[in-house]
Parts: sequence; structure tokens; C-alpha cells
Amino acid sequence: MTQKTILNATHRALGAKMVDFGGWDMPIHYGSQLDEHHLVRRDAGMFDVSHMTVVDLRGARVRDFLRHLVANSVDKLKVSGKALYTAMLNQRGGVIDDLIIYFREENFFRLVVNASTRDKDLAWITEQAKAFDVDVKERPDFAMIAVQGPNARDKVLGLLPEAGRVVAAKLGKFAAVEVDGMFVARTGYTGEDGFEIMLPESQAVAFWNRLLDAGVKPAGLGARDTLRLEAGMNLYGQDMDEDVSPYEAALAWTVALDAGRDFIGRDVLEQQKANGAPRQMIGLVMDEKGVLRHGQKVLTANGDGEILSGTFSPTLGKAIAFARVPAGDPGDVRVDIRGKEAPVRVVKFPFVRDGAAQAGI
Repeated sequence: MTQKTILNATHRALGAKMVDFGGWDMPIHYGSQLDEHHLVRRDAGMFDVSHMTVVDLRGARVRDFLRHLVANSVDKLKVSGKALYTAMLNQRGGVIDDLIIYFREENFFRLVVNASTRDKDLAWITEQAKAFDVDVKERPDFAMIAVQGPNARDKVLGLLPEAGRVVAAKLGKFAAVEVDGMFVARTGYTGEDGFEIMLPESQAVAFWNRLLDAGVKPAGLGARDTLRLEAGMNLYGQDMDEDVSPYEAALAWTVALDAGRDFIGRDVLEQQKANGAPRQMIGLVMDEKGVLRHGQKVLTANGDGEILSGTFSPTLGKAIAFARVPAGDPGDVRVDIRGKEAPVRVVKFPFVRDGAAQAGI
């Protein structure tokens, strides 16, 4: 049965086109995906991300548990509110899910995991937590609204009470603070600054409408996808999955092989770090007309790969993509588009930073 967020009726009243996304009835756009994309790059837009799963972990050994559960090191989290991006791995080193961990107190951490992986994530986390006597509690009572763009922070700060505004204005990137009953995090999935705000479902519609009144327009999942790809951010299930290691998903920066920490999948990652992973994820730009799409064959000097995420980039005005290909120098790369081999350039991602093309793109 398709699930609905607390803002479902609000989206429909705003004329949103709704689609099924991971079992949720979600807005793909409100009229123009292109306009919504540019809105976030140039001003501020807001997304309903209440389909994401919030999980609270409590217990005396919760930090020990997270040391075992994820590939990045939670020992980097020393100040309340700080956040860490990481992945849970299986014994083969494959990515069960990518997630954000927030440090609240020494016996209390908060996770945000993907909507489409909710059931398997909860089952995995709960099973692994048993040995550490950690309480695992899903928080379906939270809604979540992301406000993103160069003017996003000012728009949100203007709606907060004075005391909370002062605290939130000082918030560094990848950190969160409790303000007026809301959990305000300076995180996002667009490559722009802004906040992701967790708040009680009972307050979500009113807060969304206050944002509308403040001039923040809504954006749908279509724009969110083109924005995150331009920003070089992975999509679980498309760019990585349980058969892909972080090293094969360009997520080496999320792996901490710190001494004395035996996290799940570590032995596989140590082998790949020492000997090299068999595959790599690269960024592609196509200068000629055409669109790069998921599943297209990629031809390299070392063998064939495939397009993972691909789209027309509204900011760049050309097609961009992630591809997974054999390890090593790929040489001149081509993509098979309906039987025709189109030349593409291998580039470093993100493709877009601070609203503009990266050098060389």
C-alpha cells in the first residue's frame, strides 16, 4: 500500500504531479522541474523529505555499537549536534545503505536512513544492536522539510524565534541544533547551503505554509535528483547497493580504517585498499547533444561498464553521468546510445559547485 506524508494533501493543493517513489506518494514537480532546479541553485526551494526514516539509538554502549556498524568513525563526533555521513556494510563490504549519524548525547545518537531501504535497514540495525544492548526506535512522528539554496538559511532563520535564530545562525555545516521543538540540521542533498528540519508531524503543514508565505517555493523529486547529481552525490540503489563497496562508489572518503575498530566489512575494504578495487566510479560529461541514461553501456580501454545515474544538467546545459567501469585509466571513453557510440569526457565531480560549473567542465 502506498504511503503518504503528512504534507500529501498540501502538495496536491499546490498542483503537484505525484508519483510512486519507494512506496511513497511523492511530488515529482509542481509544474516545471527545470524552474525548480534553477530556483534552488539561485534562490531557495523546499522539499518534503518526510519519507526518510529517522531512527533514535539509546544505550550506554551506543557509541561502541556505531563503531561496529558503520565504515566511518563515529569518534569524529565529539560535540553534541555534529553529524557524520557514512555507510553500513555487509560482510562482503557492500553498501546496505548510506546514512547520516547525529551525535546528541553520549548515550543518544540519531540516524537518518533512506526511505526505500527502511525495512531492511531497521531489521539490520536492530539485529546488530542486540549484542550492545542498544534500544532502536523509529520516529514516524517526525516530518522533515529541506530548504536549500543560497538564500535558504536566511529564509528559515527569519521564521525562528529570536533566541533560536541566534543559535541556528551560528550553526556550522554538517551540524544540528534543537530550536523551538524542531531539529534543525545544516545538511542537504543539493550541493547548496540550507537546512533539513525535523519537526513533529502536527507542526509540519503550518511550517510549510509559513515558508510559502516567506517566498520559499516548493520543489519536487525531479529537481532534487538533477541537483544531487550535479553536486556529485550518490543515490542508493542506482549508484551503489549491496554488491558495491564504498571504494567502487567513489566513497573512499567515508571509510576510516582506524586502528582497533572491527566494523562489519572491514576485512574486504582493507584488501581493496591494499590491492585496489576491481571497479571504479567516474564522472562523465557529453559535449554533443544527447542525454546519458541509467543502463547505457560505457566503453573504455579496460572493458565495458555502464551508466549509473545520468541526466541533462540544467546548470551546465549538457548531459552528465556517473558510470561504473573497470579499474585503471579508462582512456578515450564512449557511450552506446541506441547503437551509436558517442564520445564523452571523464571529469572529476562534483560537476557543479556554488551554483557554477567546476573548472574543466
